[in-house]
Amino acid sequence: MHNRVVITGLGVVAPNGVGLPLFTEALKNGHSGIKHDPELERLLFSCQIAGKPSVSAELAAQYFSELELKSLNSTGILYGVIAGMDAWKDAGLPVSAGEEPDWDSGTVFGAGTSGIDKFRESVYKIDDLQIRKLGSTAVVQTMASGISAFLGGKLGLGNQVTTNSSACTTGAESILMAYERIKCGRALRMLCGSTSDGGPYVWGGFDAMKVCTYKHNADPEKGSRPMSATASGFVPASGAGALILESLESALRRGAVIYAEVLGGHINSGGQKGVGTMTAPNPSAVQRCIKNALADAGISAAEVNAINGHLTATSKDAVEIRNWCEALGRSGIDFPYINSLKSAVGHCLSAAGSIESVASVLQLHHGFIFPNVNCEDLNAEIMTMVDEVRIPQKMISTDLNIVAKASFGFGDVNACVIFKKYS
Repeated sequence: MHNRVVITGLGVVAPNGVGLPLFTEALKNGHSGIKHDPELERLLFSCQIAGKPSVSAELAAQYFSELELKSLNSTGILYGVIAGMDAWKDAGLPVSAGEEPDWDSGTVFGAGTSGIDKFRESVYKIDDLQIRKLGSTAVVQTMASGISAFLGGKLGLGNQVTTNSSACTTGAESILMAYERIKCGRALRMLCGSTSDGGPYVWGGFDAMKVCTYKHNADPEKGSRPMSATASGFVPASGAGALILESLESALRRGAVIYAEVLGGHINSGGQKGVGTMTAPNPSAVQRCIKNALADAGISAAEVNAINGHLTATSKDAVEIRNWCEALGRSGIDFPYINSLKSAVGHCLSAAGSIESVASVLQLHHGFIFPNVNCEDLNAEIMTMVDEVRIPQKMISTDLNIVAKASFGFGDVNACVIFKKYS
């Protein structure tokens, strides 16, 4: 059995917009969600800017009970539940009522870390002889699968309910895991996506590694500069993205809005061999991932209209572009359009792939290519490979058919998803 798989719902909690309307407007206009972070300045971080979604207490109260909010200290769970439940609602799906769960629906919702602030808060209050006083609410917020457990309970999901974790590849990987489950007939629909905590305890290690920019603390919106000659490191960020994947038969039967189709994709690792390391990609693995994604989707490289890259505003941006050129056999003016959402939101870590996938699908559905901001001074090496017209700095209205979305993560892991306009 090989079911066609389509996308029928989207949800997003991003630094530049919470909810589809605000996020879509920000995408089209290149609006940034990166701001100065007083806490990072107080803690003497090199990078004192960040991308953090704005979630009011009033908004949170629409998704959590008063009791849940009283003890909730995990921004990852907060963001993930909002994005996930918004996607479910956007798909027009009911919440399971009565005693029986929805056996046909499940979730693969990824996370990198969970509840670090909650754990610190709990541990800070006790010494080693009072460990039992950590409190019962610490468990669900600090276990890796806390986000999928929350969503599974709130939506009454009876199919597979799980959490994946593969660093920056997490979001793209969750989509492909959900896709495979529906494709082979083990579920009718799956809520997939990923979330990421934010704050000093998540971002401190990256600041110590000196991979975050420190040159734009006085001008936050200029800080994230993928594909720019003056790129100086990524801007840390957080948030969540969610997609409802559903069999085409199920979607048509209930008259659902179809945003796009998932044609296929590929997941692999470079094994940290060759030039691949814990923090650097193995080019042969990246190229193999892209080529295999195209093969799985049953399309040629010439059919790709646009790429939403990983492109983090580090020295690896040019390496990524070279890998795309090699894998697709395309360069110069023949290269597809390419953009990076990180220029407007920063690097949302484990949530990056899912938020960027939501952006990719919105481009297909509404017929536009969102602009790359902060790359008015394009990287010279990139310019030798790709014509600057293919790196748009203003929104382009165009009828896209196929978008390739890729994510590459710590541990030399890769994922590439192929989205197609539904027809």
